[in-house]
Amino acid sequence: MSIEKYRKEIDRIDNELLLLLNKRMEAVKAIGNLKQSTGGPIYRPEREKEILDRLKTLDKKYLNSDAIDAIFLEIFAVSRNIELPENIAYLGPEGSFTHQVAESRFGAMGRYIGLNSIKAVFDVLENKEAKYGVVPIENNTEGAVGVTLDCLGKYSSKIVSEIYMDIHHSFASECENIKDVKRIYSHPQGYNQCRKFLEEHFMLDVEFVATKSTAEAAKLAKTTKDSAAICSHIAAKLYNLPVLFSKIEDNMANKTRFLILSDFKNRPSTLSKTSILAKTSDTPGGLVEFLQTFQKAKVNLTKIESRPTKEKGFKKVFYIDFEGHIDDDNVQEVLEVNKNKHEIIWLGSYVNGE
Repeated sequence: MSIEKYRKEIDRIDNELLLLLNKRMEAVKAIGNLKQSTGGPIYRPEREKEILDRLKTLDKKYLNSDAIDAIFLEIFAVSRNIELPENIAYLGPEGSFTHQVAESRFGAMGRYIGLNSIKAVFDVLENKEAKYGVVPIENNTEGAVGVTLDCLGKYSSKIVSEIYMDIHHSFASECENIKDVKRIYSHPQGYNQCRKFLEEHFMLDVEFVATKSTAEAAKLAKTTKDSAAICSHIAAKLYNLPVLFSKIEDNMANKTRFLILSDFKNRPSTLSKTSILAKTSDTPGGLVEFLQTFQKAKVNLTKIESRPTKEKGFKKVFYIDFEGHIDDDNVQEVLEVNKNKHEIIWLGSYVNGE
């Protein structure tokens, strides 16, 4: 078969794909109309996970799991925009890792609102100016993001999904030689994650200027003479800043966990995970007694993080993740046992993203 015949075959297949996608969108639109009449949420992370898992059991041939995710997550995003276009707030600016995560779930057509603080994302959600919010909550190198943990306990927004993203940093500059760099812009977290690279290139003594995001670092490095940025590849590309070195982070397994926040409750699934904030009494053995109730109910804890509090009668607030959905019988058993002893705030139940 000649190249021209192959091209005609590709055109024919593309036409079929478009027709099938339009049929899918018609079904999506019909579901959307039903959801709006019953008040159900448009974004269903657990349903999307079921679809992706099912597709990955089929004969993939040329498409691996990552390719299936990339294609169908964008189809899901387009579908949601057809059902009901809604705003997505994220810790910005454009080109930040959080923006990258937001686009991976809400697609290129999403209506994004970049904000300069995590608290601002929660405020926008609380004021109903956006339907979804995307914020970081922890990094496997730097640990938990305290502001996010604190805001979860103060605002009504719930966790509806979690995403783990590999974090790779680039050293980008207009300087052709790294020795000419006199100033380094970076978010402090990004800078600290690349200290080994900086030490190896005798850069630890170079002036460091902290920025609110890696995207801002790239923007400043582009407009400031003899400077460089430690930033994401997407941020360097956004501001047309040449990348001198890629993947400069100390920990090549560097990951950050992000949360998607909204105002609805997911239905239970086989891979459900729940997050709570627990305020335990300031008495000897109070925390141990509390944790033992999970053990007795056979609820598996996956994370516990302490936070300080100024409230009388409580010494610490604990952020806790565990397997299961808030509506599961054994989880309800834990809540019932503790309802008069400890204060528990449900933060959300969602599909385990690990």
